[in-house]
Amino acid sequence: MTTKTYLSQARYLDMRIKSKLQQIDSLNELATTCTSVLTGMPRNSSGSTSRMADAICKIVDLQNEINRDIDKLVDLKKEIMGVIKAVSNPEHQTLLEKRYLCFLSWEKIAVDMGYDLRYTHKLHNWALEECSIPASPEVDTKRH
Repeated sequence: MTTKTYLSQARYLDMRIKSKLQQIDSLNELATTCTSVLTGMPRNSSGSTSRMADAICKIVDLQNEINRDIDKLVDLKKEIMGVIKAVSNPEHQTLLEKRYLCFLSWEKIAVDMGYDLRYTHKLHNWALEECSIPASPEVDTKRH
């Protein structure tokens, strides 16, 4: 795993959490728009009886996943913060914090630090060379 990949893990985990929150909003919307159909016919015993109940079960499952992901994100950010603090150059530390802990765009970082975009990328490469990542990172980088 490269240093950049290691440091980017928190960004991807944050994106997954936001995606799951959007799914919960969608399921909430689905659950609140459910309507029941009243018929005199007997119910299907093998199928699901309520779209609302299904949606609520999925919402609860997603909320549990989000809570686990948030715990992982907090631990991962703490670990990444330790890696960044070990960098000796304070300017490099600032750049790495803005990119990998605050998830700012390169343009925003360049404006905040008063540099042009090209110099910001050079500074980033120098900062990555100073980083020393742990031997066995705990969180994977798979996108779901």
